[in-house]
Amino acid sequence: MLWLLAHNNERPLGHGAVAREVWRLYFHWYGVLSHGAFPAHDTLWQYPPGAGAVLLAPGLVPGLSYFQAFVALTLATDALITAALARAGTRSGRTLLGAAFWTGGLPLLLHLPLARYDVEVTAFAVLSLLALSRSTRACGALAALGALVKVWPALVLLGLERGRPTRTAWLSAALTGTVTLAAFVGSFRNPLAFLRQQGGRGVQVESLGGTALSLARHAGWPGRTRYQYGAIELVGPHVRAVATVSLALTAAAFALLLLWRVRARHWSPATPYDAALSAVLLFTVTSRVISPQYMIWLLGLAAVCLSSRHTTQRPVAALIVAATALSAVAYPAFYTEVVRCTWTGCLLMLARNGLLATAAVLSLTRLWRATRRRESTARVRPAAVGRAAVGRAGRPRMSAAPASLRGDGG
Repeated sequence: MLWLLAHNNERPLGHGAVAREVWRLYFHWYGVLSHGAFPAHDTLWQYPPGAGAVLLAPGLVPGLSYFQAFVALTLATDALITAALARAGTRSGRTLLGAAFWTGGLPLLLHLPLARYDVEVTAFAVLSLLALSRSTRACGALAALGALVKVWPALVLLGLERGRPTRTAWLSAALTGTVTLAAFVGSFRNPLAFLRQQGGRGVQVESLGGTALSLARHAGWPGRTRYQYGAIELVGPHVRAVATVSLALTAAAFALLLLWRVRARHWSPATPYDAALSAVLLFTVTSRVISPQYMIWLLGLAAVCLSSRHTTQRPVAALIVAATALSAVAYPAFYTEVVRCTWTGCLLMLARNGLLATAAVLSLTRLWRATRRRESTARVRPAAVGRAAVGRAGRPRMSAAPASLRGDGG
């Protein structure tokens, strides 16, 4: 990955576009942040205030340029995630497959992870989930810090078992988030300016809705692509309707996840991990924007799932790997084709987004079935026990059924 970053100017690697975001955009934001303000009037600033801390951190590394320090910190964070997954994989009921998945999966995105701060965001989510077995307070605090950097890590708390674990983690998250946000409000100007810019975003060409509109161009739709809000978006008739549908699908996904939580009856040690992956998959697929760096999130959460022998998400992880590989083909290698909505670009996006949509549906289905399984088993076993309790003479053996029921845990 470092070698690819050093050869970033080569045509198949994006003509320097991948690394440019760090030394031009991030460094510009660093200059604004270092003067005690968020870039309120910059339409590209669409991130919560915690992102400011991540972008300021490279300036604290002595002896390196901003770009070099950013890459060094990203590599250090990558190493931290790998070490955490490896340590978790050595415990009882765990496996090192998660660490292997992260180590082998991340380079599929070529040098992109080293030039975006999504590895740091993913670290908060991964460490939050791995901390759950030891401290629900730490789990909640890390999730809150991640949410202040890029919102989505808050979803990792969705799958916590009902009762005390949920209350403790959510209370810790609320307290940590409130205190940290207050610190940003007291230290910087315009900490909530990102909300205005985020609301103005349209339909990115790489999203599910963008793929539909790109295909529609070949059927005569008169729209076109345009760079705005930091991404290539589609503009033209019906784009607003597609954006509204995406938001409606996101709301429907959230409703489905809440329904799952209400109806879930059985939690395994891997259920919080599986639920986190399912939630982030659903929100990614239904989003108006699916940037290639979003795959880093999914790789990290899938790695946490695979660190447990109880996970239901192994087939989902395989689909994520395939989608990640296609994302790297689409960006940077064939991004011009994607932007121009050629058949090559459309088919690449159709394949990548098709894999992600399939993974999202499969993930929720397997999560739902796994957490409902105990209830369906409980309905079947008493009937079977009752039949077994009847002797050949047709008289019930009174001691058999209670003993079996006691073995089922009542």
